[in-house]
Amino acid sequence: MIFIFDPPSIEQLSNVISQVTGPAFLLAAEAQLLSVLVSRLDRIVDRSRIINQTGGDNDAHAALKAELPILKQRGMLMHYAIYWGVASCIVTSVLVIVSFAAAYLHMRHEYGAGLLFALAMALFTAALIAFARELQLGYLEISSGAKPPQTPVRKSYPHV
Repeated sequence: MIFIFDPPSIEQLSNVISQVTGPAFLLAAEAQLLSVLVSRLDRIVDRSRIINQTGGDNDAHAALKAELPILKQRGMLMHYAIYWGVASCIVTSVLVIVSFAAAYLHMRHEYGAGLLFALAMALFTAALIAFARELQLGYLEISSGAKPPQTPVRKSYPHV
């Protein structure tokens, strides 16, 4: 049996190329977001390492150690954001591959492409939400750190 390859027409390929332009831009945006997320995670990890390597039993060191749970939470949010961002990149890449494969196999791909694009956008949105939550935690950490230290209430009668 002889297999004859029937390539897609120029019109089909042109149509697929025009349809994957949006996902290609989405992939560029996803890559930019991942770059920012990885950078932020690196800064969080570096800050945690510095705090852990700092020694001492003074109040300043205790204040630094108090940052660690927040940094851990921020790191976890960055982990989730990167995870969802990578998943979105994978789905977007699969969308482009499926679109071209469908053209070569002379299959309709619009419904599947639409579903994959919606999934990629949902994953990208999840990454953005995790990023926004991390930004909020970072801001809360800054704003609470900017408050003057609370002094203990002094008793009005020192002899007791």
